[in-house]
Parts: sequence; structure tokens; C-alpha cells
Amino acid sequence: MLAVPASRISRRSPAVPDSGPMQTFSESTFLAAGAGAARVSPPARNDVPTVRAIVAASVRLYRDGLSHSLSAALQVVAETADAPSTLAEARRLSPDVVLLDVLLDGALALVHSLAEAAPATRVVAFAVDDAHDQQVLACAEAGVAGWVGRDASAEEVVDAVLRAARGELLCSARTAALLTRRLAALARERRAPSPSAPATQLTPREAEIAELLSRGLSNKHIARALGLRLATVKNHVHNVLEKLEVHSRGEAAARLRGPLAGV
Repeated sequence: MLAVPASRISRRSPAVPDSGPMQTFSESTFLAAGAGAARVSPPARNDVPTVRAIVAASVRLYRDGLSHSLSAALQVVAETADAPSTLAEARRLSPDVVLLDVLLDGALALVHSLAEAAPATRVVAFAVDDAHDQQVLACAEAGVAGWVGRDASAEEVVDAVLRAARGELLCSARTAALLTRRLAALARERRAPSPSAPATQLTPREAEIAELLSRGLSNKHIARALGLRLATVKNHVHNVLEKLEVHSRGEAAARLRGPLAGV
């Protein structure tokens, strides 16, 4: 996802992006517009809205380009490259929104940490694969306030951030339907009797991994979400299958359908 010139974003009404043609991000645009963008936002101006944001992405090109695109509509107070520095800056600055690269190591675990460290801060995830239902659900269940697809334009990113700051969620009709079905499924699970699967035998970390496993996430996605090494996740998955007395991830997901008892 890459940046468009700041002039493409309306300054007259920062909360509503320009209705003109939208330009999607591309690496070439980043190189042209984002690479030279300042890493530290300029002092606040009278015409800049009061929404304050942190841009968190491991790739500097993305950080600089996104900050450049956002700067006309809101105040970027920091750019961070990893989960620990993002958490530290959120504690220090208490921004309205953190714009978070979903591919950042430990991204979903970071969302949980931010909820405790900076409860007033909302998180918008970007580079989300809209076609990957499990990734969308994992983001929603982690507590993100909004997300932006991989092919989103700069105007769409700005709109998502400003809407999140107002407590609104911008998503496609397909995503809204997905979330509605998930909400209905959770309601059914709460009404159903507690499963007899021996989930109480799992350690807290195994239970956390088992929950992601039951959502269909791969070992690689689990490792990325929790900030663990892939080999560590594989060991935990093996232990989960053994304790649940099943032979495959599909069987484990079936037994773990519904809340994990005692976790």
C-alpha cells in the first residue's frame, strides 16, 4: 500500500476524504513520494485536525509513505518499527489511533497489549487480506477498531483512521456479513452446553494457540500473531494435539469448537 500526494486529500473537511479519483498504493509511488517524507511529524498547524496517530510498520518505506499521506488529515505523532516500541510510544503519547501493519511480528498480541496499556487508543490494521476470512476474524476478535485491505487507496486509509477515531467502523458488505455470522455463532456457543473436551489440561499458552488453531490459522500465522518462533508454535501445537487425544488440526478444531473451558 503506498502514498499519494497530500494535496489529493481535502483540507476543507478532514473527516471526509476527497471525492476525486483514488490512487492505490504501489511501491513506485512510495519511492517517489514516501521515501523522502520526514520520519518525525512537523509541529502541529492550525489547519491540521486534532486526531493523533502512530504509524507502526516494519518496513520504513511504508512508514514514511503512510505518514506522508496521513499528515494532511491528521497528526502523526510517531513512527514505530516493532511491537515493543509501538507499545512504549502508545503508553507515552496516548494517541487516538495506532495504524498497524498486520504483518508486523506479534501484531495481534500487540493489539491485546495496547488495550491494557492505552485503553482509549483505537487500532486500525492495514495490509489485511480481505479474502482471508480467518485473518479478518482474528483481527476483529483481537479488538481492532477497523482494517484496511492490501489494495486500499491513501484516501481509504485516511478515512478508516478518522472513522476509527470517531468510534465508527468502515468495512465492505462482505466483511459485515462475515462479522454478523461470527457474532451469531458466538451467541449459539454461549447458549450451548459446555463442551467436554479436556481443555483444562492445556497451559495458558497452549490454550491461546489452540484458540487460534481452532480458527483455522496456520502455524506461520499463529507465530506471527503471538510473536513466537515457528518452531515454538509447532511444539505447542504438538502438545495440544496430544493432550486433546486427536491426530490432526481438524480434529482439534472440532473438539475446541466453542469457548475453552477453564481458560
